[in-house]
Amino acid sequence: MIHLTEEMRESVNGARASGNPCIVATASPDGTPNAGFIGTVMAYDETSLAYRDRSGRRPLDHIETDPKVVVLFRDSAREVGWKFRCTAAVHRDGPVYDEVMGRLAESGMPAPQDIEVAIVVLRIDQILTLFGEILQEREPGLTW
Repeated sequence: MIHLTEEMRESVNGARASGNPCIVATASPDGTPNAGFIGTVMAYDETSLAYRDRSGRRPLDHIETDPKVVVLFRDSAREVGWKFRCTAAVHRDGPVYDEVMGRLAESGMPAPQDIEVAIVVLRIDQILTLFGEILQEREPGLTW
């Protein structure tokens, strides 16, 4: 069972402000890796993360072809961090899109007007330490 702790929620939600943006990693259909620092990652609910993608079509093609995504968070000053193994869903409009865009605007990150954006919701399948120890799993024995 997955349940983001209060420490996880606060850390991820404050990642940009603390100067510790999350790293989101994907892979293309041929296995080519792609990773980037994402300052808009947030705890969407108790079992999911979400972020605004404004980097263009290509990273979303990776996600839509292979929805397995890894999110890394580390705050070295506080000595905390986690690896989140997730399954992604892309939202280009609709209620989820509107909700996350609204939450971002409320936190001082309004949508850029000149770039097409999408919302990516990441259902968390596993939460691990940064050293690979499994802390939580959606389903016991899940293999990645």
